[in-house]
Amino acid sequence: MSQNIKKALKIILPLLLGVFLVWYSLSKVSLDELLLYFKKADYKWIIVGVFLGLLSHMSRAYRWLFMLEPMGYKIKFPNSVMAVFATYLINYTIPRAGEVARATILTNYEQVPFEKGFGTIVSERIADLIVMFGHFDFIFSFFIQKFNLPKIIMGIMVLIIIAVIAFMFLKRSKSKIALKTKKFMNGLLEGVFSIFKMKKKWPFIFHTLFIWSMY
Repeated sequence: MSQNIKKALKIILPLLLGVFLVWYSLSKVSLDELLLYFKKADYKWIIVGVFLGLLSHMSRAYRWLFMLEPMGYKIKFPNSVMAVFATYLINYTIPRAGEVARATILTNYEQVPFEKGFGTIVSERIADLIVMFGHFDFIFSFFIQKFNLPKIIMGIMVLIIIAVIAFMFLKRSKSKIALKTKKFMNGLLEGVFSIFKMKKKWPFIFHTLFIWSMY
């Protein structure tokens, strides 16, 4: 496949995916109902909401640069913005699939290994979760109402045991699958722990608080 075709596909395929996702989202709402929403909407608040949402997404894209830099990757800001916006668009169709797409986009456009990019996203989500703990009472009440807490604790313990067994197996095994898995896990952990190695810690904290303020 020629380089021109590859470049064209990199532009056309994301556009087609975006069109499909927008169509899929709107297909769930009847045209009459959609028109009614447009008539009743207060566009002043919609514009303000869209503007604040754009600021939060731009801030998230910029914050991501801080985490990738310690691993030696200086990616272009527009590509980071594109990946972040794709995350939210894809999540409307397939929940949580956007994070995978975000790391994949970075791999295709900036040659950042998938596991490292995904590791930074995991670490980023942990930072967001810490901010959410500022509303701990609300979160705790939500989990108590929606989920069985003892079962959640039991599930976490089972996952930890499985992870320990898997780690011991991978550490001793010399098979190709084990070696590839170890390489993937090492890259993933490098991405996760990049948050502790970044130079711009205070800007990262500022952007994290700013993102949630915009929400």
